[in-house]
Amino acid sequence: MINACLTVIRRDLLIAARRRGEWLNPLVFFVIVVSLFPLGIGPEPNRLQEIAPGVIWVAALLATLLALDSLFRADFDDGVLEQMLMSAQPLSLLVLGKVVAHWLTTGLPLLMLSPMLGIVMNLQIRALPALIASLALGTLTLSLIGGIGAALTVSLRRGGVLLALLVLPLFIPVLIFGSSCVVAAAAGQPVEGHLSLLGAMAILAIVLAPLATAAALRVSAE
Repeated sequence: MINACLTVIRRDLLIAARRRGEWLNPLVFFVIVVSLFPLGIGPEPNRLQEIAPGVIWVAALLATLLALDSLFRADFDDGVLEQMLMSAQPLSLLVLGKVVAHWLTTGLPLLMLSPMLGIVMNLQIRALPALIASLALGTLTLSLIGGIGAALTVSLRRGGVLLALLVLPLFIPVLIFGSSCVVAAAAGQPVEGHLSLLGAMAILAIVLAPLATAAALRVSAE
């Protein structure tokens, strides 16, 4: 079963390497949104430092949401999803492989770009580790939760708006604790509590989200 999950991850990464636009668009969106704030509100350092955690986290959330609609869409259109449903392997494990591949092509690049954008937003250097750690846990949770919405709307041709309405309320706790973690780090306060909550949400999502996503895919495929 582990080999099946790894095969799905490897397959999706190969497809992503051939379709660079699908995962580059959210990254470009992330960079543009964060970079425009200093131009829009002015380069005043204290103001940028105050809003930096929220801006970066909101941009990361929207970038992740932008990439979710294509999570199962191509497999649904070309019949691969139907083969996955009939596979002898647990569907939830195959779904977990697809979500991990999605995170590797969206969440991981966001992590790599976040320190640079934090500096652009005049975020204190001591807050950068907390920014990276919170985004690592938070974006994984967003991808897992978003997979449920993507599965529910995969059969709809224009399901992007409905997908956003379904998953955004579930994204809010991750956004709150993620941005609060960076704010606390910038103020020199301990961040272990925030990271523990983000880690707990990530573990809960890893356990439950693939099961819910698999059930949603079966409903959508009927």
